[in-house]
Order: sequence, then structure tokens, then C-alpha cells
Amino acid sequence: MDDQTIIGMVSIITAGMTIAIGSIGPAFGEARAVAEALRSIAQQPDEAGTITRTLFVSLAMIESTAIYCLVVAMIILFANPFWSEIS
Repeated sequence: MDDQTIIGMVSIITAGMTIAIGSIGPAFGEARAVAEALRSIAQQPDEAGTITRTLFVSLAMIESTAIYCLVVAMIILFANPFWSEIS
């Protein structure tokens, strides 16, 4: 195998692992946040609006971690600095 093939193969594997591992934590975090919000709404139905608003803000913040992993994977795939090392 030549250098270009190896760099491409490692880049694809690394990007895949970045997305796979980087989405596990936010998925568990979002599931727990929703479960706790539903439990809170069941206990205090009068505060449902406040709990829901806070839930949506926290879900957006949790999801940003997965989005950062997606950005890193895209950089690895399309703007890999190691491509310029091959001459």
C-alpha cells in the first residue's frame, strides 16, 4: 500500500470512531435529561412550562458535544493536514 492509501484508510477509520464514541455520551445524557424532566413534570404539573423550557436549553447544550465530534470528523476527512505531507 502506498502512503496515500494508508492516510485515507486511517482518516476514515478515525472519523468513524470519532462519531461513534462521541455520540454515545450525548445520547445517554439526553435520555437521562428527558427522563428526569418527565419525572419532574409528573411530580409538579404546574411547572411544566418552566421545566420544558429548561429541558430544551439543556438538550441543545448536550447535543453540541455530538456536533463538535461531527465537525472534528469532517475536518479529519476533508481538511486533513497529512495530505499535504505526501509529495
